[in-house]
Amino acid sequence: MTAMTAVGTEQGLADRILGGWLGRIAGNMLGKPVEQGEVWTRERIDRYLRRADALPLTDYLPEPPTESEGLELRPEWRHCVRGRVHGSCRDDDVDYAILGLDLLETHGFSFSTEQVGDLWLLRLPYLQTFTAERAAYRNLANGIRPPLTATYDNPYQEWIGALIRADIHGWTSPGAPRRAAGTARRDAVLSHTGNGVYGAMWAAALISAAFTASTVRQAVDEALAVIPASSRLARIVRRVASLHEAGLAWEDTLMTVERETAGLGWIHTVPNAAVLTAGLLYGDGDFTRTVTLTVRGGLDTDSNGATAGSVAGVLCGAAAVPDQWKEPLQDTVRSAVFGFDGVRISDLAERTLRLALSSR
Repeated sequence: MTAMTAVGTEQGLADRILGGWLGRIAGNMLGKPVEQGEVWTRERIDRYLRRADALPLTDYLPEPPTESEGLELRPEWRHCVRGRVHGSCRDDDVDYAILGLDLLETHGFSFSTEQVGDLWLLRLPYLQTFTAERAAYRNLANGIRPPLTATYDNPYQEWIGALIRADIHGWTSPGAPRRAAGTARRDAVLSHTGNGVYGAMWAAALISAAFTASTVRQAVDEALAVIPASSRLARIVRRVASLHEAGLAWEDTLMTVERETAGLGWIHTVPNAAVLTAGLLYGDGDFTRTVTLTVRGGLDTDSNGATAGSVAGVLCGAAAVPDQWKEPLQDTVRSAVFGFDGVRISDLAERTLRLALSSR
């Protein structure tokens, strides 16, 4: 399926791609203040919202109801809570989408994993990398080449880092989930293995499928088809989907999968994919409900909020993203990627559209 037939018109495709960018950035901002999974559990996030009289959540997080809770939020909360958002904060969840755009503009869709690494060294500050990406960056700087960059002295190979880099591959392959998964995999193997790589493939395919799927569940099913059915990632996504289909409440579904993924940690791909899948399915295409449920689910809240927002934004398009999410962003992105700080969100979306159209 081509990019044009995916959404009918070039204008329609442009709106959906801009929706993906806006959704990613807004979802990231929503989750950023509580991004510390061992502290901000699902139960604690909801207690915070109840004290602030902010349930159901329909906007960015409210200011902390007490001074002590403000001290436990990430320090960036002062620029991420409602009433204080004036453009986006810098964050790696957005930096990698920008870096991926630069990668495709520079090298095209036939880029190599080695070229991904070269671009990191050129454009990305070392201290703005974390976990698996930092290990891979250090390996690159020491002259180690892929695929050893992903395995040498890297205990984070199945964490969520590659998944958060996947959006650009979905946005530029609308309605072509296998193609999106293929380019995402080439990016991911620089720093990840196993479920870490499958997470990137799944997320890219999910976003790609969102351009053409008639329901969220259809997009989830199409994305599952690009990863090994026996993988732990595929099993947990199917588990969430089955619990949703059985009519369990969102809270009960998350309690069930929390028990089944216990011990993996709050940054591992598998439990985060469970939270993300639940947010998407129970959000059922509604942008606000999708991003707020996903962030309330805990774990890596800003990464999950970003990916959920990307999928929901593609599903509904930029015009349908509620104003309380997009207007405070002021069409502006802060970024650590050299040459991109202060870029317009609309400019990023236009450049992404050109790539999507060129992939026909």
